Amino acid sequence: FTVLFMYFTCISTVQTTDCLHLREQCINAANGCESVWNVVEDACNISVLGNRCKAEDTVGCNRIIRVLADEYPEFKNCVCTTDDICSITTLLGKLCSINKDNISMETKLQWGLSVLSKQAYTTNRTCLDVNRECVEDEVCNKQLSLYLKVCSVNKKCNMEECQAATRFFYRNMPFEVAQMMIFCDCIQHDESCHRAKELLHGKPCAVTVVPPPSCLTVIHMCEENELCRKKYTIFQSKCWRHVTKKCYNDEACLETLIKDDMPCSANADCKAAYISNWGTTLRTECTCQNLPPAEQPLCQLFHHMLHSKSCFS
Repeated sequence: FTVLFMYFTCISTVQTTDCLHLREQCINAANGCESVWNVVEDACNISVLGNRCKAEDTVGCNRIIRVLADEYPEFKNCVCTTDDICSITTLLGKLCSINKDNISMETKLQWGLSVLSKQAYTTNRTCLDVNRECVEDEVCNKQLSLYLKVCSVNKKCNMEECQAATRFFYRNMPFEVAQMMIFCDCIQHDESCHRAKELLHGKPCAVTVVPPPSCLTVIHMCEENELCRKKYTIFQSKCWRHVTKKCYNDEACLETLIKDDMPCSANADCKAAYISNWGTTLRTECTCQNLPPAEQPLCQLFHHMLHSKSCFS
């Protein structure tokens, strides 16, 4: 730990100050950055008074800082790769104390979750089984606890914060584990399983708007947000390439298609792109009711693209 201590004490004060300034800009940006920052505060246990933190979970704290930098590249200099836990001190400087007992947790996450990731992906896992296995896994449970804390329906739901936590949660899961969680299902009358499914899928906080918007509105809202637009573009190219090649973003062309024209690739890249949509506007529950007849075909097409899992069954 002597080397780590020397490294921390040598971090540039100017760089730390710049990162704190970026934090203030983030909070005031009105572009969704504040929602991710609020998840950073939860993950790093930052006190409102004095902006101090006691990073008991260095794994969760560092990983959400990296998510912050991925989604908002102005923070890229506030993330370092030379050491597993240095991102905290680069971003927050001497304000942040490190619980070194938890540093070894990073190794577990790098090698995957101790139990879940060693299981082969199968499509018939119930959400209750997957939820229980995550709770019983030390690393998965830590990530799930943060996710559920932010998305709790017992407090006033902040949809943007819950969506940010959802993106963070699924990005932290090995691909096989994320598949198990996203594609888990329940038999019709298993209430315990359906409750577990809602927890894993961010319902109702991350996906439910009252009244539900039209699917056309959801697509247009996504296209106005840089992060969502990038994910949507990748999703189209990985899952629906034949459609995007034929029509690109030409809605008049898309209107001519029907669901039977919409077989998707359903390969690993497509599944990864679909999972990446979790925690964005694209996962908002939408409807085609009350739209004029002329808008119904395109709306139904978008609903099929965004919410039908027939592609993966």
